[in-house]
Amino acid sequence: MTKLGTTELDIFGLDLGCNVFGYTADEPTSFAVLDAYTGAGGNFLDTANTYGGGGGSETIIGKWLAARGRRDDVVIATKVGMGDQRPGLSAANIARSVEESLRRLQTDHIDLYYAHKDDPGTPQEETLAAFDGLVRAGKVRHIAASNFTADRLASALSISDRQGLARYVALQPHYNLVERDYEKELAPLVARENLTTLPYFGLAKGFLTGKYRSKDQPGDSPRAPRALEYLDARGERVLAVLDEVAAAHGVSVTSVSLAWLRVQPTVAAPIASARTPEQLTDLLASVSLELTGDELAALGGASTVQ
Repeated sequence: MTKLGTTELDIFGLDLGCNVFGYTADEPTSFAVLDAYTGAGGNFLDTANTYGGGGGSETIIGKWLAARGRRDDVVIATKVGMGDQRPGLSAANIARSVEESLRRLQTDHIDLYYAHKDDPGTPQEETLAAFDGLVRAGKVRHIAASNFTADRLASALSISDRQGLARYVALQPHYNLVERDYEKELAPLVARENLTTLPYFGLAKGFLTGKYRSKDQPGDSPRAPRALEYLDARGERVLAVLDEVAAAHGVSVTSVSLAWLRVQPTVAAPIASARTPEQLTDLLASVSLELTGDELAALGGASTVQ
């Protein structure tokens, strides 16, 4: 377990993405995934009010929490501000959305509540004041941001500091071994402001599982077209090093990819999802996998744009 940034929350080294619940994983399968994840020591669930067809994921998690009596054992993160049903970060929308999420999750508080994406149409002062009210009311323990630029994140933090409002404690960006734009402007800001990072798409839409290696034979997976976008000279270099490191440790390419991400500066835990309990095996193995300095350097070097 590790602390989530400067908060009191203890989190597992793999943040379970629950976006598949109610979508590609039905309720019984989702329950099985949750049982397997928590049975292995996991405690950090990442969902959103849009996942699973507009609340389906939260509903499944809420039913599981009630059935298993596990609310005090897990850290729940959910989001507001994206999708057609409850778009934007206005105070009114946040107020409505949090009550809906609490009801679906069958809980009286959310541990980490994200602004799912920036909303330039709403003053940040309004958004942050609304979040602050939720924290003061005990409905939310901490707030976080997702899909923010460095400028907008810095602006939000400045407003919170200046007005004494609840402050974003974490950022959820698109970041992995082959998507490293985060490192340019956001990572220095996150480090300077004592935030922490919980990256999504940690496996680059499936490419970093090593399953997608030929554009001529993509297979029948719906993930293949997006994963194969990374299959260029750099992608082939990355796969070659991943294969070498995975063989040295007797683990999968998936485990190595997530292990690399987990130890990057500012990262607390990568997010990854599983449609079945079997898919959890490689994800969970990444938490205890310790890569050497030479291996980390080789992976980082292979993924550097040349």
